[in-house]
Amino acid sequence: MSRTLNIADRLRESARCYAAQRAVVCPAGRDATGRITWSHLTFRQLDEESDRLARGLIRFGVSKGTRLVLAVPPSLEFVALTFAIFRAGAVCVLIDPGMGRSRVIRCLTEVSPDGFVAIPFVQALRVISRRKFPSAKLNITLGRRWLWGGITYRELQRSGEPALRLPETKSTDQAAIIFTSGSTGPPKGVLYEHGMFDAQVNLLREFYKIEPGEIDLSGFPLFALFNSAMGVTTVIPDMDPTRPADVDPAKICRAIEDQSVTQAFGSPALWNRVGRYCEQHAIRFPTLRRVLSAGAPVPTKVIERMLAALPDERADVHTPYGATESLPIASVNGRHVLATTAGRSRSGAGTCIGRPFPRIEIRIIEISDSPLESIEQARSLPAGEVGEIIVKGPVVTREYYLRPEETRAA
Repeated sequence: MSRTLNIADRLRESARCYAAQRAVVCPAGRDATGRITWSHLTFRQLDEESDRLARGLIRFGVSKGTRLVLAVPPSLEFVALTFAIFRAGAVCVLIDPGMGRSRVIRCLTEVSPDGFVAIPFVQALRVISRRKFPSAKLNITLGRRWLWGGITYRELQRSGEPALRLPETKSTDQAAIIFTSGSTGPPKGVLYEHGMFDAQVNLLREFYKIEPGEIDLSGFPLFALFNSAMGVTTVIPDMDPTRPADVDPAKICRAIEDQSVTQAFGSPALWNRVGRYCEQHAIRFPTLRRVLSAGAPVPTKVIERMLAALPDERADVHTPYGATESLPIASVNGRHVLATTAGRSRSGAGTCIGRPFPRIEIRIIEISDSPLESIEQARSLPAGEVGEIIVKGPVVTREYYLRPEETRAA
């Protein structure tokens, strides 16, 4: 049953409870001695900024259901804009630029966006490919605007009048279109609802026992959404999130130490680089309670190196498993892997993905090449037999955007 809900309401609650706590921290250059300087917004400031931006979007012509491509690098502005788009009732379109320009343009053409909230380079690409985006009339530039029209981020900030009323959204209303990576087929836009994001926040917070006041280093930009909804400070590292294997491990280690990070999220490629660096330089992180790694199987050696960098015996490496269509599904911790499953993985038994999250139901069914019209058509298999995995829960998305055949097949 749908209820009144907007995922940006979780930021409002964090601002009410933890007003002066830092919400987002971002590197801002170096001082005269070469030390890294940091910029930040408190929860109150982030909430107020997002509110001004949301009302500015409405004044600019954005309405409930407007599809806006968000193409802004990880930053204070990225987080504020994400919540502003949600709060305005618009649909935030997110895509990994690492999949390549031609794939990105093809995916965005499929969405037929109403506008772009983007840096100048992306706006220039939009202009070059203008025939592919005939509906993109609502464009906001973060940075200097040239000849492509629209308004800038600063103009958007100034145009948000308090008298403008924000729309009411339901838990089943569209919140975002997030594209799959394309690693198992053509990238597809997964349609997220406000209630699904809300359920993700609840599952992650409860399962990992994440507490308000913690400090997270986020190697995945959208994780800042979850953090802000949980009263957790987000530290944005100095890295290109589309190229985690090329990260400078010294910068990651410095950020963890400078900001007394308690939680860090990144891909196995990122932790492979950081773990090797820690091993070579005997670096340990006394404040770090949990390392989260997702996006690909985590090699045993990566788990070993990262655990060696965590002096607190209660700290651990966790590998949540899921897909763009359903996240999270299951999780396993590194100490358990090393003690019980690593040997079997080395002998070819595959990668253990752990146990399901609470409220996630998993069944193994007989493999079928045809779409199943109803759950009654699925035949469950006994333990030990290989089949298809189906998942049910509040974080499971309902459809691919404008792809009814793929939706039926999934």
